[in-house]
Amino acid sequence: MKILITLLCLMNGLFLCSAQEKNSENKKFNQKLADSLGADNYGMKSYKIIILKTGAKDKEITDKTKKAELFNGHFANMEKMSKEGKLVVAGPFNDNHLKYRGIFILDVKTDEEAKNFIDQDPTVKAGVFDYEILPWYGSAALPLYLKYHDQVAKENP
Repeated sequence: MKILITLLCLMNGLFLCSAQEKNSENKKFNQKLADSLGADNYGMKSYKIIILKTGAKDKEITDKTKKAELFNGHFANMEKMSKEGKLVVAGPFNDNHLKYRGIFILDVKTDEEAKNFIDQDPTVKAGVFDYEILPWYGSAALPLYLKYHDQVAKENP
């Protein structure tokens, strides 16, 4: 019994030491950067994920010139959202059974604000894409990756 109590005490001590290590402050923490990105104490923040799905009118638009025009507007809308600091991530999905076409992660507070940005997209207006809005909690540093994207992309779509 004495050995069991000793083992339990040791285990409890290890757990407390481990918990204290996990809760210790990050030596690399940069308050100014965290504040500029809107980070909470965990370096995280809330975003809105937009899942672009195949829209009801996608198959109806068969004119290649019209489709190219819509997608040029789609890319222009993404560029606008990016310049305004709202678009954090964007990209297409590979073919999938859910008919999901792409994703945006927006740095906005409300679904309504996200909807206002997405509803300006010509492909959404034309019914090529439909969408869903989901809340997401991720790293506040996520917007920093866009700063470097132009340095790794040889071509723009």
